[in-house]
Amino acid sequence: MMPRNTDNQDVSAAVREIIQEHGRLAVDLATLPDDASLYEAGMTSHASVNVMLALEDAFDVEFPDEMLKRSVFESVGAITAALQQLDVQAA
Repeated sequence: MMPRNTDNQDVSAAVREIIQEHGRLAVDLATLPDDASLYEAGMTSHASVNVMLALEDAFDVEFPDEMLKRSVFESVGAITAALQQLDVQAA
């Protein structure tokens, strides 16, 4: 579990690390803006499940059923916003 802090950039950076490790993107995540489609960058639905599980583990949260849809995992920004809705913070 990550230490708690309120900095949105830290959450976004942690999300990027998890996507880099589990997203199996066809392009370098560092070259993508926060609003770029991860699916267009090569992430499969299977890889998005791995990303979701890694996010749940890293942030000690569970995504509710209503958040288990493609749009929530579409981009770094969408994932960060979803985590903020769950009141997650990272260091």
